[in-house]
Amino acid sequence: MEISMNYVVDILYKLLNIPSPSGNTLKAINFVENEFHSLGIKTYKTNKGAIIGTIDGKNKDEEVTLSGHVDTLGGMIKEIKSNGRLKITQIGGYPWNSIEGEYCTIESANDKLYSGTILTTKASTHVHGDDTSTLERNEDSIEIRIDEKVKNSEDIEKLGISVGDYVFFDPRVKITDSGFIKSRHLDDKAGVASILGIAKYLVDNNITPNYTTNFFISNYEEVGHGASAAIPEKTTKFIAIDMAAPGEGQTSNEYSVTICAKDSTGPYDLDLKRRLIDLAKNNNLNYKVDIYPYYGSDGSAALRAGYDFKVGLIGPGVDASHSFERTHKEALENTIKLGILYLTK
Repeated sequence: MEISMNYVVDILYKLLNIPSPSGNTLKAINFVENEFHSLGIKTYKTNKGAIIGTIDGKNKDEEVTLSGHVDTLGGMIKEIKSNGRLKITQIGGYPWNSIEGEYCTIESANDKLYSGTILTTKASTHVHGDDTSTLERNEDSIEIRIDEKVKNSEDIEKLGISVGDYVFFDPRVKITDSGFIKSRHLDDKAGVASILGIAKYLVDNNITPNYTTNFFISNYEEVGHGASAAIPEKTTKFIAIDMAAPGEGQTSNEYSVTICAKDSTGPYDLDLKRRLIDLAKNNNLNYKVDIYPYYGSDGSAALRAGYDFKVGLIGPGVDASHSFERTHKEALENTIKLGILYLTK
């Protein structure tokens, strides 16, 4: 099974460089839509702005839906401070220290972009001494220093920046010669790139999947309701493709596809899990089975919404989730291969 990994990595690189925090995902959704169209795959958008691509299968009475989410972590202007600094509120969940020192971009209501840096309110050691290291990192101690000549809130408002404007974190994408991909927001753009890799393989090899297959690219997963609505009604099997989380006490790594048995919302479907394991094992894929205590997925959102179908979860291992993330090409390739096997065997 030859996977076009150059295509997958190129798509991932481009997608990572498109800002798309939850609620501000149109550019990324349009990018994915254009990729589907370039493959000859028909699409439509949901009312919430998700994109669904469909490939007809041999069986059109029952359908399989694969999901990935294009929305990411981010921020929003919470307050314009009297000293010209900006206070932010989180979009999605992450530790405040994980964004300290990061470059960022503020998008004003008139779509003008301003650069800045995320710092603590006591960032200078020469001014604050030990307070720079002992200060608790939280919403009140983190602020944005904007790269404009501003002295007060009035100067900020003259730029057209206001409360509610989005803040994008610099992804800092780097692809190494050793096959690693380092970037923010691999959760879940690595999954979306894997879905496009699956779709391209089916199209390029003129393969008709066993069941009509939907590719559901959601845009509100990080805030909990990505795939809670508008899933194609004939779906009987739903597989979320999202990051796996390596770390202490976990089996996942950056080179494998992981089959998730259980996360914070409970166990995934047993028959579907066993089917995925058998496919991975019998086809010599590098795979792991794991459990995540602090994790939810689009599959979780669909089950909470009351959908009556079987749900599974697979994905590439992504180190340091919701922080300075990293994965490897091998994890993407194993994920793509398992997805193809599930749809065709």
